[in-house]
Amino acid sequence: MLRSRPLLLLLILLALLLAALAASLSLGAVNVPLAESLGVIVRHLAGAPAEPSTADLVIWQIRLPRVLLSVLVGAALAVSGALVQGLFRNPLADPSLIGVSGGAAVGAAIAIVLGGAMGLGNAQWLLPVLAFAGGGAVTALVYRLGVSPLGTSVATMLLAGVAINAMTGACISYLSTVAEDARLRNLVFWLMGSFNAASWPKVLWVAPFTLLILVMIPFVWRGLNALLLGESEARHLGFSVEQLRWRVILVTALAVGAAVAAVGVIGFVGLVVPHIVRLLLGPDHRWLLPCCAVLGAALLCAADLAARMLVQPQELAIGVLTAFLGAPFFLFLIVQRRRGQIHGA
Repeated sequence: MLRSRPLLLLLILLALLLAALAASLSLGAVNVPLAESLGVIVRHLAGAPAEPSTADLVIWQIRLPRVLLSVLVGAALAVSGALVQGLFRNPLADPSLIGVSGGAAVGAAIAIVLGGAMGLGNAQWLLPVLAFAGGGAVTALVYRLGVSPLGTSVATMLLAGVAINAMTGACISYLSTVAEDARLRNLVFWLMGSFNAASWPKVLWVAPFTLLILVMIPFVWRGLNALLLGESEARHLGFSVEQLRWRVILVTALAVGAAVAAVGVIGFVGLVVPHIVRLLLGPDHRWLLPCCAVLGAALLCAADLAARMLVQPQELAIGVLTAFLGAPFFLFLIVQRRRGQIHGA
């Protein structure tokens, strides 16, 4: 019975994901029946000529890329959060601690605010490339600061991440003060996160990095389980902690950097989802990581649907919605952690 519980939970989460996908495809400013939506997708996949209909335009050109992008980003952020929490052995850890989101935000801010001055106008490739480069550069710097001849210091990496996040915040604040009104609006909306500009190129941009972090799961879950006992115990069990650490940080930086570059900063997914799964399943990363991927995809897909439906005809930024849901949960975790420390004392 205990062995079947993780599989049962995974099947339930997959059912939730399918329900979220069906609702997100069908509902919106223009409601399209699910059967008609699936028919549009099947026709395009079969290579049949596109029909000049509203349903075809809404589903294939607008809604399907958006739904797929929300699934890819949700899975990437959730698994990244679980990996970072397992690596740092800190349940309150988040991918933003290592500076990926901050670095990517600076790169995107430069593209949005200074793109015209650089003579590149509104080139579609500029924002994702600079955001991805910013996230990667900051992560490399944090990792370099944490590495010494004596090994890798997690505490140093966390402190470096905090300091660099403060610097990136200052850079974004400065760029906001010199931005023109239209570019400032774009910057603010991007910093809140949104799937409004989802497109097939963005889906193809994020998909390889989400696939990479999912393929990585079978190669790291045993090491992360060993780390639950402590670094010394993991080494005694034959795991290379240093190798595991740089692999996890590299893959996390790539996945989060790609997600942030595509849709902006979306907070709390990497914090909340691993905790929900851990409460239901326990800390075994063999099942924790894939369940996080499915729940993260379902949660962000459903959140995007809510963002489209709640304030019609306008649209709520997805980062605002996840913050409203995630911040109280974060406070709840802090209170529970404090009570545990008091009772433990």
